Amino acid sequence: MAARIYLDWNATAPLREEARVAATGAFDLCGNPSSVHGEGRAARALVEEARGALAALVGAEPRNVFFTSGGTEANVMALSPHLTSAAEVRPRDRLLVSAIEHPSVLAGGRFPHQAVETVPVTVDGVLDLAALRRQLSALAQQDRRPLVSLMLANNETGVIQPVAEAAALAHAAGALMHVDAVQALGRISFDINALDADLVTVSGHKIGAPKGVGALIKRGQALHFADALIKGGGQERGARGGTENVAGIAGFGAAAAAVRTALAREGARMASLRTRLEAGLKARMPAAIVFGVAAARLPNTTLFAVPGIRAETAVIALDLDGIPVSSGAACSSGQVQPYQVLAAMGVAPALAQCAIRVSLGPTTTESEVDCFLDAWITLAEPLLKGRQGVAA
Repeated sequence: MAARIYLDWNATAPLREEARVAATGAFDLCGNPSSVHGEGRAARALVEEARGALAALVGAEPRNVFFTSGGTEANVMALSPHLTSAAEVRPRDRLLVSAIEHPSVLAGGRFPHQAVETVPVTVDGVLDLAALRRQLSALAQQDRRPLVSLMLANNETGVIQPVAEAAALAHAAGALMHVDAVQALGRISFDINALDADLVTVSGHKIGAPKGVGALIKRGQALHFADALIKGGGQERGARGGTENVAGIAGFGAAAAAVRTALAREGARMASLRTRLEAGLKARMPAAIVFGVAAARLPNTTLFAVPGIRAETAVIALDLDGIPVSSGAACSSGQVQPYQVLAAMGVAPALAQCAIRVSLGPTTTESEVDCFLDAWITLAEPLLKGRQGVAA
């Protein structure tokens, strides 16, 4: 059986060797990280080492990193009316989210449905800052206390969002700023302070850590989680109850340390491969449309469509040919669905149903990109000829 070519890194990344070693080593520790004896202290040391590594990757203080079960839990933890500070102890009463957010953000977290407002994006998939300004101004006139949630980079198009500009607008209006950086972590360099974000969500398995571990990160000490999402024994400094996933956290820390060392090199390499992919695609099939191409994007992500070739057909055929790709976010229990993100960008449903996401990783090779292009042409040309024959 020929080796498979994995091109769905935005869904999940293969386990980094550094993370494998760290997680495997943690399995040999029997101590509970909340215990005061030697075994407990050894487990606690692994958790704190990982906390420091993740903090260093995003420019935060280790004490402001709170481990969770993943990005979804961290998002729901962040999207709470019960975020308080010395300057504002009243609950947040409005949530503004962009139209292209992850489902866990679009659902509103712990805000009631009627308190959630959507901010549109442009045809390039970039947040409409003018619309955000208008909505914040209207809420200020109503004496509302909003929270704004905006992803740093879209998981489907790869389009990078103007987070720092949105944060400036939010803070000027008295709002807090949450950033879902799950897809950006390990793809581009960012600093929580430069983003001016109050809260940042990250997830381990996107950067080669084990699945089932993430984190919510605060920029400063002033912000307080007044109502924990998971109440229990007071772990994670009272922010999240439950015994920590020591092995997953250790793997997350090791992956974060590896990313910090290699990010510039890996990012440049992925960008070169993405250019090769898109140039080859357009040269061999000029009808192909790449979405978000006019905006800044993650270096590894290409979302494209060829009119007339449905995603559900292409994804299955490519998988049978040994090349896993995606037709969208891997959050739909295996379903192939039209793109909510492309709909927000104004893309017609018929074209959105043809969209394929190819996402590369640090170990993707030029030959693998070329193999994908060959497989795509082999798949696409007969389908297009068949459609032309029907039309004739």
